[in-house]
Amino acid sequence: MGSMARHMVCGMLALLLVWCPATARGQTPALNRITLANTNDDLLLYLTLEGSFSEKIKRSILDGSPASFVFIIRLKEVRDLWFDRTIADLTVVHTIRYENANRQFVVRRSWQGNQPEVTPSFEQAQEWMNQIENFRILPLRRMDKGSQYQLFTRAEVSKKTLPWNLQNYLFFMSYWDETTDWYIIDFTY
Repeated sequence: MGSMARHMVCGMLALLLVWCPATARGQTPALNRITLANTNDDLLLYLTLEGSFSEKIKRSILDGSPASFVFIIRLKEVRDLWFDRTIADLTVVHTIRYENANRQFVVRRSWQGNQPEVTPSFEQAQEWMNQIENFRILPLRRMDKGSQYQLFTRAEVSKKTLPWNLQNYLFFMSYWDETTDWYIIDFTY
């Protein structure tokens, strides 16, 4: 094969890698089924994180390393002639750890008081890690009827940890392997 042909093949392979969808190269986390609901008193959130358990994360968990998923939730009141006002800025943390001695997965979710949920099923533990259900964002009395609002949600997956002495020197590094895009829901209350 000549030099020109090799360059053409390499160029075509590079283009193929650039144009391949992310899902073909590997799982990319994404928020899905984001739903707002309300009771008589509170605004509630439901959502599902998909594509969060890459092979790297699964291996790490099964080897005994804990993993954390962080969900960021912001609610803003949209104001026409002024800056938007943030009325809720919340962080939800889900943590999973595999106890090899007991062959059980322990999941803790901050919005449920960090109470341990234990299961021998990795599938069940993944489901708990990926879902937020019936999460209270704020009381409805803090919202004005007829006003425009935006809900922003994002998830950060697979927290990297560095030794404490290196965190001060490598402050510019991202500590998250994967983050989702911001998802925005516009609504009127």
